[in-house]
Amino acid sequence: MLTQRLADSRGHAEHGWLDSHHTFSFADYYDPAHMGFRNLRVINEDRVEPGRGFGTHPHRDMEILSYVLEGGLEHRDSMGTGSVIRPGDVQVMSAGTGVSHSEFNASHTEPVHFLQIWLLPERRGLKPGYQQRSFGAADKDGRLRLVASPDGRDDSVTIHTDASIYAGVFAAGQRAEHPLASGRHAWVHVARGTVRVNGHDLKAGDALALSNEPTVTVEGTSSGEVLVFDLG
Repeated sequence: MLTQRLADSRGHAEHGWLDSHHTFSFADYYDPAHMGFRNLRVINEDRVEPGRGFGTHPHRDMEILSYVLEGGLEHRDSMGTGSVIRPGDVQVMSAGTGVSHSEFNASHTEPVHFLQIWLLPERRGLKPGYQQRSFGAADKDGRLRLVASPDGRDDSVTIHTDASIYAGVFAAGQRAEHPLASGRHAWVHVARGTVRVNGHDLKAGDALALSNEPTVTVEGTSSGEVLVFDLG
């Protein structure tokens, strides 16, 4: 079964300094038909003005990933972590029993464009943690590169949930397949550009949910970047 979630149908919030599109219900955007998919709870596409950002705020019992598309995102948290996340980086913060953090545009002249992703953890009350890895363009060129997994295999970041996340960049004519084991589901989010997924032409912000399908097939139609979530 294939279900499209088109970019233009997402929730939208405009706060002046922040332009945010919500794939699933979030904050003031509520749609009972789009509360998440399996253990994937949030995909927010955020654009933050130079020098602005999210002040210190708490989280708990959530696996939170940041995937930067343009610019730099400055992160600080109550665990003592401080870093700047740039394109190619994948950051995960396991909120667990509780952590506070802030996220700001690292530049005072250029905007930052990134995806914030939340997944429900395997259980409540985990120890908070932080990881960050960089995956270069060659890692994702014409293929689906594992960037996050429960066991941290292939040098991916570790997430405490039943999900494996792949990233890929596809030029016209490039193609990759990801097999889905029996009982698994997939969510494919187009981060930018255009691609064809299982015969569906998708553009930036579009997504495709797959259930009871044997394979995820991604084909480049011009130039596009995707995230593929393999979910229990």
